[in-house]
Amino acid sequence: MLPFSGFRQLAAASFLLYAATASAQTTDPSVAPVRGQVLDAASNSPIPGAVVRWLGTTTEAVTTDEQGSFSLVRPAKPATKLIVSFLGYQADTVQVSGGYLRLPLRRGSELGEVKVEERAPSYSGLTPTNTQVITSRDLTKSACCNLAESFETNASVEVSTTDAVSGAKQIQLLGLDGAYSLLTIDNLPALRGLATPYRLGYLAGPWIESIDIIKGMGSVVNGYESISGQVNIRLKEPDTAERLLFNAYGNDLGKFDLNLNLATPISKKVSTALLLHTDHLGRRADRNKDGFLDLPLATQYNVFNKWKYKSGTGLVTEIGLGALRETRQGGQVAYREDSPGGYYGTTQTTDRYNGYAKTSYTWPSRPYQSLGLLLTGTSHDFNSRYGLRTYDGTQKTGLATLLFQSVIGTTAHTYRTGLSFLHDDYREVYKTGFSYPTETSEQRYAREHRNRLERVPGAFAEYTYQNARNLTVVTGLRLDRHNLYGWFLTPRLNVKYDATKNTVLRLAAGRGYRTANPIAENSGMLVSSREFVIAPNLQPEKAWNMGGSFTQYFNAFGHPATFITDYYHTEFQNQVVADPYSLADRLTITNLEPGGRSFSRSFQTEVQVEPVKGLQAKAAYKYLDVRTTYNGELLPKMLTPKHRLFLNVAYATAFDKWRADFTVQGFGKRPMAYGPGTDHLQQHSSTDNTLPEAPRYALLNTQLTRAFKRWDVYAGVENLTNYRQPNPIAGASAPFGPDFDAAMVWGPTYGRLTYLGLRFKLE
Repeated sequence: MLPFSGFRQLAAASFLLYAATASAQTTDPSVAPVRGQVLDAASNSPIPGAVVRWLGTTTEAVTTDEQGSFSLVRPAKPATKLIVSFLGYQADTVQVSGGYLRLPLRRGSELGEVKVEERAPSYSGLTPTNTQVITSRDLTKSACCNLAESFETNASVEVSTTDAVSGAKQIQLLGLDGAYSLLTIDNLPALRGLATPYRLGYLAGPWIESIDIIKGMGSVVNGYESISGQVNIRLKEPDTAERLLFNAYGNDLGKFDLNLNLATPISKKVSTALLLHTDHLGRRADRNKDGFLDLPLATQYNVFNKWKYKSGTGLVTEIGLGALRETRQGGQVAYREDSPGGYYGTTQTTDRYNGYAKTSYTWPSRPYQSLGLLLTGTSHDFNSRYGLRTYDGTQKTGLATLLFQSVIGTTAHTYRTGLSFLHDDYREVYKTGFSYPTETSEQRYAREHRNRLERVPGAFAEYTYQNARNLTVVTGLRLDRHNLYGWFLTPRLNVKYDATKNTVLRLAAGRGYRTANPIAENSGMLVSSREFVIAPNLQPEKAWNMGGSFTQYFNAFGHPATFITDYYHTEFQNQVVADPYSLADRLTITNLEPGGRSFSRSFQTEVQVEPVKGLQAKAAYKYLDVRTTYNGELLPKMLTPKHRLFLNVAYATAFDKWRADFTVQGFGKRPMAYGPGTDHLQQHSSTDNTLPEAPRYALLNTQLTRAFKRWDVYAGVENLTNYRQPNPIAGASAPFGPDFDAAMVWGPTYGRLTYLGLRFKLE
């Protein structure tokens, strides 16, 4: 495991290497930057925003200014050809000659058939952060009915099931729960707070254009809540999405999904997209014969409408409106919501409405200078039942951000600054069905109602230095005033150094804060007989995250390949700790105890190659060390495996007529908590070495796709070996008894799953 001192030495070495390189520069014309102008071939007018890069490199690129001009440094190794591209124009490859270059581009309407020769690497070589991109093509490698299934062919993010009854899922990044990673939609914070347990099901897969996974510290512009990283979902855009996309899916458990995307220009300046989704599971399946449904019955209706206005003179406005209605019912097979009849059941009804408006103005004569106003609003309301317990909640959120961006002297020095205001109104009601003889009605009301109103004004500034060759430094600072918890000071730093044209080093460090929602974030434990005991004085969580990555682009078997390895350490100064270890019959939720520690250490290495044309393979290994102090003992985090292996192989024939994908995920042993029926003395004396552990296992998934002119037909199998966790529900025969526990889920509960689907597309 690489210590912090190693990272400090690595950072120092990187800066010394840069200084030595800079001092060695000469005025030799062979190393002078290449300068030129990109023009429209028909009108001979300049094209601002065109991308110019050297052929064969993934890290050295520039965009043209308002006059279509560019200046591009030469790579370390000799190169003689440039690739010039811009949306709506035919990309071109040109030979570099002496003097000033004038590069004409033809519009896309003049194109005939376009053949894609090379795909961009999934790990970006241009961003200052360690960013992995899941493209729309990657999303078709599996069923991807919703966001939860969009990470199945990705090694960085794990998706786990919280319990064996409710169907709730969560992601993990750097070994920490998804609540610690900032989830954004089109770079706006979304699906946070009380939406956490089921939020991965609130975005349909066919709506998504791409997903950016950012490890470590992101930008201060998006707020102070990111601790382990950021997951940004880019939805289909009205002006670039296909005119029509229809997707239908069904599996052998009886679930079906239907999606319809419609996009059209209203005029030359206005375009709109309508995204529709519904899914339904009405079949009561119990494959392991434990008396409980393998998956809850569920129905969802989801709609989102986006509008975009582009004035052509620098003003751009986007508006989005969404609505969702979802119902769920899990539990024993014989349970009916209208007549429980003494059976155990879970129910969930959710109504969600959200909207946003983004307006930006870019100075026509200064394309580097812009002013933006970002507004978002959300209403999230749910009612749920877990056996005898009820948990209802309402969250109303509003966020406003005013953002200004410009340069200091030249585009090598850019900055962003702005103001923000966050309004969060939480109303939660949690009832266990029991009352204490000694408590008053006021005490009972206080125990059952958790209300919190947050108002947080803030200010932020971010500075970026980017030289013309190999160094990018992004440093940011924001200051927020929380009405309940005082001042939050959030510093962040990202450094990218291109040691060579194909070698990228990154360092990241910073702090994050968040306010925990202890019941919503531990909802899986509600499906057990454990009693929730929540301390009354919970404080905001705060943590430091430091780490870095090494990325090497190279050629293997005559095709581009990528190797990346990264390490991140997250150290909490305070954390809201849910303790499942100290007492077996309860979940105690308190602040991190004085003198205690809570940390996450994440190491990952991955290689992506293309052995033969059309065959792509990627393999990864991940090591996680996640520990927290519980009752004086530093113990590993429950249900988090230390070791994970990942392999994905994808093959496509010419013109993508046939596509086949095969994925293997291997999980190491993981610690478990003792069940509620365990003897308290045995539980209290447990140590790191005596905790029960889940066994190692592997999951195998595959999918085959046949493409026609406008149709894609796909079929797949998840969990090929039909592996299942034995007895995922303890005490299933007496769910109202003291031994009942459906929260210790570490593996598949319903075995092999087969599915069939089709896509129809009109460009």
